[in-house]
Amino acid sequence: MAWTVLARHADFRRLFAGSSVSLLGSSVTTVALPLTAVVLLKASPTQMGLLGALALLPHLVLGLPAGVWVSLLPYRRLLILTDAAQALLIGAVPVLAAAGLLEFWHLYVIVLLTGVAGLFEIVAAQSFTPRLVPRDQLLPANSALMLSNATVNTTGSALGGLLVSAVGGPFALVVDAASFVVSALCKARIRDPGRNPATAGRHGGMFEGMRAVFGHHILRAVILAAAVGAFAGQAQAVVLVLYLVHDLGLSSGVIGVLIALSGVAGVAGAGVATHVTHRLGPGPAFIMGMLLASVGGLALAAATGPLVLAAAQCLRGGAHSLYGVNQQTFRQALVPDRLLARVNATWRFLIYGGMSLGALLGGLLGTVLGLRLTLVVTSCVMLLGTGIAWASPLRSLRKLPC
Repeated sequence: MAWTVLARHADFRRLFAGSSVSLLGSSVTTVALPLTAVVLLKASPTQMGLLGALALLPHLVLGLPAGVWVSLLPYRRLLILTDAAQALLIGAVPVLAAAGLLEFWHLYVIVLLTGVAGLFEIVAAQSFTPRLVPRDQLLPANSALMLSNATVNTTGSALGGLLVSAVGGPFALVVDAASFVVSALCKARIRDPGRNPATAGRHGGMFEGMRAVFGHHILRAVILAAAVGAFAGQAQAVVLVLYLVHDLGLSSGVIGVLIALSGVAGVAGAGVATHVTHRLGPGPAFIMGMLLASVGGLALAAATGPLVLAAAQCLRGGAHSLYGVNQQTFRQALVPDRLLARVNATWRFLIYGGMSLGALLGGLLGTVLGLRLTLVVTSCVMLLGTGIAWASPLRSLRKLPC
């Protein structure tokens, strides 16, 4: 069913192809950039926390106005421009490394500016999708996107580990820069320019998205639960590579395989997300995904051998697909087109802005408490987010209202 929507809607297929290619490159960066920081530039937990925070800071600072600006611009043009910007920024890392000039502050600047471009890209792409497919096809469309994301994350992470081992972290990033060029070419072929006539000429309404989110009982419950979970999840994410390298003594290649294993589970989770959601309902499916992610974090902290590590990564990867597909479908199905860019930007502001604070906290906790105990604490906070969802109307939401 997820692939049927690709066969029937050519413009969505082009968006899908571009997004998949760029994500393949970015998944290489997911492995290569932290390893560049840790291995080549000898990053401390605090520096890794700051690096993670800077990647997400644009969502906190620009999240709300971004929704207004995106809604006033043609989505297709914005997607092409942001892909081009990210290609140039990521491509600067191997150039600086080849010249022997790469320093940690370069990573700070590049990660920050890439985060700005990424914010505008994802808000535009998520707001564009309901224009390219009918609303009753949003769940399979989002499942197809999540399935592709998980698949290319899997291959990209494994490829990233191999490339870092073969050519070093900075030069592995060439793959990501090239992928953004290919993505821009794919998106340039979309016929629909993505101009929303309902918002043409409007320059106000920065807080319209906030009112739309918190004024809807379903969206309010989802955003509160997701914000808590994402805050703790990012605090966990910034210490993960440090934990695998320093506490468990794993090599770059093994770390790439473990991250890829999470991607394999993500593929499986995305593949069954539509079926599970239809069987349980979107609310319970979302709650189940959050619960599995929390348990996966605790298992990761308890890991002493490869079997437990593998199980933890499978839980974390599969859970992300399950709650991610439903979270995105909630917004696209319940929000009018004229407000969707603002709501998506508000979502990024609250979720990813909170994640930037979580990244700082993760670096601090990793320094003060140690890496393993940081994983335990952050997993418990993720369970708190699951509890918020369980105590809300999501628990009994079997079908999205019309």
